[in-house]
Parts: sequence; structure tokens; C-alpha cells
Amino acid sequence: MFLGFLFLVPEEGQLTSAKCRDDALAEVRKENPSARTVANFEVTSANYLPVEVVTYSVQDGHGKTIYSARGFTATKDICGDLEFYSNTPIGPEDPEIKKILATFHLDIRYTPQFGDAFLYAQILYRRNDFKAAAPIFELALSKIGDGKDQQTMRRVTTDQAGMAYGISGDIAKARALFEAAIAKDPDYPLYYYNLACADAQEGKLTDARSHLQEAFTRKANVIPGETLPDPSTDNSFTPYRSNEEFWKFVSSLH
Repeated sequence: MFLGFLFLVPEEGQLTSAKCRDDALAEVRKENPSARTVANFEVTSANYLPVEVVTYSVQDGHGKTIYSARGFTATKDICGDLEFYSNTPIGPEDPEIKKILATFHLDIRYTPQFGDAFLYAQILYRRNDFKAAAPIFELALSKIGDGKDQQTMRRVTTDQAGMAYGISGDIAKARALFEAAIAKDPDYPLYYYNLACADAQEGKLTDARSHLQEAFTRKANVIPGETLPDPSTDNSFTPYRSNEEFWKFVSSLH
């Protein structure tokens, strides 16, 4: 079971728990027509606000069924959205869900921290919602300090943010993130590799070659347990197999 937490802040209007639920479900159905509601019920939260709970299922891109239970509560113009994921059906009878919903507390003064933003961005990324994930990863990145002890998470978060922007088509934003990261942390090879991917997507093969070379020159500086991707199997570069000179260089890196 996977748990995610998010505050949604609409532009205006007095919200209710039911409206938060209905608006969120409308978005789910819009993004994935396979969504099927199983049940609706209401519980009382720790701060005595009503929590409207809905359970539903969706089919992912591989035909696998994902089950969700989401609790919504609201005050003024803020929605609280507490979501559970599972590979098996879940519902109000689950003791773990009952226990957590009973402690659901909407604190309108709370400011999301790094872990909150990173977790939610990961949820969106794994759902292939790259356009939505990208700015949340960037928000998480803004909450990481510059200390050496935070370097690994800063690198991981930058990679995720840049890739999400790139996959969703905002190459300029991805490039800006990686270039800014290199200015602060010039030894990390994945920044250069991802810039090479951006170059290739824009047909800038000279730049792509230069950035790939810089990446592989620094390959010893990857995060422990991490390896540089094989560019000869990367779909950023495979469209250029017919370019003999470029592909010979790419193959030599493998």
C-alpha cells in the first residue's frame, strides 16, 4: 500500500469536502477513462472536519488494475487530499485505512517540505504524468540546501525534474536546469548526459557529442550504485543511427 499526501489550493470560493472529491475525480476520469468508482463514504477527521472518502480503480498503460482510496477534507479555499494505492482492492473496511483517516488533520498553515514535494512528484512521474511532475520536482529542489550531505538528493531531484520537463516537451526548461546544476556541481556526469539528450532531441549532434564526451569523462563520479546509461540503446540517440560518424562515436562510448 502506498500513501501520498497533497494540498490543493484553488483560485477562489468556499470549498467543501464533497466538492474537493468531485473535482479530483473529474480530473482522474478525464486523464483515464477506465476509472471506476467503487464506493463513497464519510468519516470525521481528527479536527472534526468531515472527510469524504471514495474508492476507485483505474487501468494503467499496461492493462494492470490499480486500486485507490482517497479522503478529501476542506476548509475555506484549501483541499486536503489523502490517497492510498494498492495492487489489490482496498476500502473502508481496511483497518489501516480507518486508523489513518481518523488522524487526518488539515493544517492550513503547513508548508510542504522536501519529502512531501518529492514524494508527490514521484507519484506523478510513475503515472507518466511528466508535465505535472516536473514543477513539483523543481519545488522539491528549491527546498534542498547546498550542503555536501545533501548532494546526492540534489542530484537525483535535478535529474528527475529535468527528465520530466524533457519528456513532456519543455526542452528549454530541462536544459536550463541542467546548465544551472553544472555551474554548481560540474563533476556529476548525468547532468552532461541529460544535456546531450536535450541536444539530440533538438538535432544538435555536435553539442550532443560534446556533452556525451564530458559525461563519460566524468563517469567515475556517478552516485554509488548508479551507472551511466548506454547511449547506443537510448531513444534520444537511436534515431541517428544512419549518421555514420555520430553513431560510430556513440558506439565507442558503450
